[in-house]
Amino acid sequence: MIANATTEKRLSRWYFGGLASSGAAIVTHPLDLIKVHLQTQQDGKVKAVRLAISIVKQQGITALYSGLTASLLRQLTYSTARFGIYEASKQYVGGAKADNIPFYQKALIAGMSGAVGGFVGTQVIHPCLDYSYKHAIDGVFRVFREEGFRRLFSGASTATGRAVLMTIGQLSFYDQIKIMLLKSGYFDDNLITHFSASLAAGAIATTMTQPLDVLKTRAMNAKPGEFKNMMHLVTYTAKLGPLGFYKGYVPAFIRLAPQTILTFVFLEQLRKHFGYIQTK
Repeated sequence: MIANATTEKRLSRWYFGGLASSGAAIVTHPLDLIKVHLQTQQDGKVKAVRLAISIVKQQGITALYSGLTASLLRQLTYSTARFGIYEASKQYVGGAKADNIPFYQKALIAGMSGAVGGFVGTQVIHPCLDYSYKHAIDGVFRVFREEGFRRLFSGASTATGRAVLMTIGQLSFYDQIKIMLLKSGYFDDNLITHFSASLAAGAIATTMTQPLDVLKTRAMNAKPGEFKNMMHLVTYTAKLGPLGFYKGYVPAFIRLAPQTILTFVFLEQLRKHFGYIQTK
């Protein structure tokens, strides 16, 4: 009983989110690559499975992992920042009972964390569309050298807005849903609960972020001067109809659901085995 009580009080360290997200990214990267390809095509008739088969036939199975270093770099910046700020802020407000603070406080903290993480993690290195980069770091230096510092943060406004919604949908809703499940009396703090809460959070996050996700991807992969401003980008996307803003929704959910589930499963294991105990 004492051991179980101690385990339940363990809190996450600030860098656990970045590590957990990186582990999840390794597994889900092929789905993310396919999603980006779908979102940047004006022709809405190409299907995810057909596109995946085409990529493998033309470039080999390893092509599905093109840009993996860029994905890991992003998680180690973006996710470490948003998870770290969220956990530190939540624990500052609630202490040992951080998970029990009101939902509106969690949502506000998550939104703030997402804004910082989204800005910090914005790097334009075209990992999925430009194969001339050797790896993520090479891409960052080449963009900086050839296109300037500002180009590194192209699409920062949409990326930051998306990150705010993503972090609210994932982190605050995961915490709240997990608490609701535990309080129901039918769930324990175990893998089943973590899976259920993270699956629901993934669905909520996908629905909240998909329109901005489409705009962000188009902005970050656009050629210099292709879009005059954000309204031009919105108008261009709207030509496909209302569903144009939800282009790639199914692969986005298929990718985000396992990514969210794996992130929180890894995070909970890190918390359980390597977290710390705060008594106040």
